[in-house]
Amino acid sequence: MHYTICDVVLDLIHNSIEAGSSLVELSLIEDAKTITVVVKDNGKGMDAETLKRVQDPFYTDGEKHTARKVGLGIPFLVQLAGQVQGAWNIDSEPGIGTTVSFSLPYKHIDLPPVGDIPSCVLSAFCFSESADIAVHRFRDGSEVYSVKRSEILDAVGDLTDAQALLLAKQYLESLET
Repeated sequence: MHYTICDVVLDLIHNSIEAGSSLVELSLIEDAKTITVVVKDNGKGMDAETLKRVQDPFYTDGEKHTARKVGLGIPFLVQLAGQVQGAWNIDSEPGIGTTVSFSLPYKHIDLPPVGDIPSCVLSAFCFSESADIAVHRFRDGSEVYSVKRSEILDAVGDLTDAQALLLAKQYLESLET
């Protein structure tokens, strides 16, 4: 099981990048009762048969990780949503992309913590040198901020540089306050 909701988010973004996406959009939507996450990509997408199979922890396409015999990200998401009476959905079309969304109630005792959102976003920004990642943050029906990986790169430079990482992290933290 994931330790935080941010762990689930990072797994979904990583899947999107591995599916060949050039753009991944993350929406984090919070209100007093729920947290809703939407990860939308323009990757290779999945057909109906694959969509059914990704819920099986013993299914993997064998392409991304040839030695791996399990794929636990989506099964963990399904388990999390079930244990807290949340909801989840995957829409996908081959050649178009995939959208994974889930909504979890804050009041459930088994809900894991949200986690460190600025660190989550920065980690996602470091996953790929080719994919752009757009993050849209909403609270109580209003957009709090929107930021893209490409904007951060323009402002601070290469994210392999320690100073650039520090500046990016400070900026992302300032958006959350």
